[in-house]
Amino acid sequence: MTIRPGLCSVTFRALTPEAVIALAAENGVAAIEWGGDVHVPRGDLARARVVATACADAAIDACSYGSYVRAGEDGARSEFDTALATATALGAGNIRVWAGRANRATAGDRAMATAAADLAYMADAAQARDITVSVEYHRNSLTERVDDTLALLGAAAARNLFTYWQPVPGRGLQQWQSELAQLAPHLGDVHVFHWITSSGSERRRPLTEGAADWRALIAAWQSAPRWPHPRRAFLEFVRNDDPNQFQDDMAQLRTLCAAG
Repeated sequence: MTIRPGLCSVTFRALTPEAVIALAAENGVAAIEWGGDVHVPRGDLARARVVATACADAAIDACSYGSYVRAGEDGARSEFDTALATATALGAGNIRVWAGRANRATAGDRAMATAAADLAYMADAAQARDITVSVEYHRNSLTERVDDTLALLGAAAARNLFTYWQPVPGRGLQQWQSELAQLAPHLGDVHVFHWITSSGSERRRPLTEGAADWRALIAAWQSAPRWPHPRRAFLEFVRNDDPNQFQDDMAQLRTLCAAG
């Protein structure tokens, strides 16, 4: 299946949606995941419709909405209802959510159960509009590790509920490949970046420096059989938030997607 090169709009929070679209169009971006924190705020349906029209005019798919709703937190269901209305106005077929604010070992099983119930609610509400829900795969959340992610998705038990994947810096290629393989029955989109750990801190580096790892990862990436969308690799963040670095990274991502 063809992989579409995409962009997370949060890569350029300082730019207007119009500037993000222009930059994306100049660099061969096929799809954008719009952030709900700055560019398309939850509940601003007018803004969502304007962005949807601008994307359509640029032949870019406004395919996903990064809602920043966190399953398991007070008010998550109400916040998701607002995010769902916003995603519908945007024309997005997928909504990204988070699960909690701490890993399972810290948060405990009760937090897992609450988040799973919220995710089941969210998936059911989204299904009525033919929209999928995808949970972020990220540190400091209930989906920090594969086994916990699988347990959470299993407890929620919704056919239109999926997980993202992105590399946790420092785990290394072998573990990243293992994570992709284990998550495959539930896997949707992927976030792409190249960060290195050095002297106890993480640094963003040009994607070309991680191209060998990403070729292996894209070769290993299999979307869930029930995933209804094209495969999309979203570039997320670039060194120094620099549009020139973005140009280079997106060129590399397009090459990786074409080879995948």
